[in-house]
Amino acid sequence: MSVAGVRVGALVPLSRPGWAAAGRQLLAGLELGVADVNAAGGIGGRPVELLVRDTAADPARAVAAVEELAGLGVSALVGEYHSVVARAVATRAEALALPYVCASAVLDGLVDAPARWVARIAPAQSYCWRVYADFLLGAGHRRVAVAADQGAYWAAGTEILRGHLAAHGGEVVGFDVRDHSPGTLCDALAASGAGALLLLVGHPEPAVPLVQAVRRDPRLGGVLLGAPAGQPELPDWLEQLGPDGAGVPFLRYLPARFTPHGVRVEAALRALLDAEPSFVAFEGWDAVTALAAALRTDGGGGAPDRSGAPDWSDVEVAGTRGTVRFARVPGSGVWQWAWPPVQVADRDPAEPERFRVLHAEEGRE
Repeated sequence: MSVAGVRVGALVPLSRPGWAAAGRQLLAGLELGVADVNAAGGIGGRPVELLVRDTAADPARAVAAVEELAGLGVSALVGEYHSVVARAVATRAEALALPYVCASAVLDGLVDAPARWVARIAPAQSYCWRVYADFLLGAGHRRVAVAADQGAYWAAGTEILRGHLAAHGGEVVGFDVRDHSPGTLCDALAASGAGALLLLVGHPEPAVPLVQAVRRDPRLGGVLLGAPAGQPELPDWLEQLGPDGAGVPFLRYLPARFTPHGVRVEAALRALLDAEPSFVAFEGWDAVTALAAALRTDGGGGAPDRSGAPDWSDVEVAGTRGTVRFARVPGSGVWQWAWPPVQVADRDPAEPERFRVLHAEEGRE
């Protein structure tokens, strides 16, 4: 007689308008994490079963998926890449008293009030985007332009950059991409006197045409292009932009050296993806591993206990990028890994398939 599994709902963007390339990386990490948990005996001797739902970057669709998964009796939720979607998932999971480990979304305000049921692997935006601002300041950029689309994530990022740069004598010049074509944005950028332009926009539209326009404008040859949200890391950026996509610094959450788990997981992910894994895949693996630890409420001897919220403060697991522990962080209502390692990296203009680390914060043990 087979043992009933522990059902876990996985939320990932696998279709447009979601960033499907990131979703595939995240799903690979989640699936490998589940395989490793099950190889180690599962949860209380029961195998984990992953029920995958495509959110397509749509908060309403994600909430409907949470409701469906709750009806199917899942013990917990894991995943999601897009911040506005993760916020909707976290809010509904908290209302349903359903444990949720957010893998990749960084928006500080995932919930409106302190949550008992929600934890996060990715760093808070207010932390990692300040690291990016420190990189800009260290590179001598005091006047920085931002081309931003609408949305809470982009607006929050702009304000984090604006506040941190202002505190160090810098300033942000903001451009709303809804008011500009690529050509008129180049005109405005040239007139602004900014030495850097940060692309706080979706990929491939409008990021790709904006990069191409700036690269081809002789007035802007000395302007640094940046993309703190991480668009340049995944292969589709290079496929669509070629050499134009190199030299664009972005944030990623990788260490200088992987843990022993990270070395093994990196090799397994590379084989699974047939490509270099991004930090998003490692976030998926770490999220599943941390969730499994949170659900092991009785030393591994039984089913997950749904009578109360997990004791996230008791979670301590060896992840791919360091030891994962959750704590309460001022300004964030979720249980937070504080902090994963943060790097500012880019693609080497001399060899665009190779990454360079330009600035790093190694996280905390």
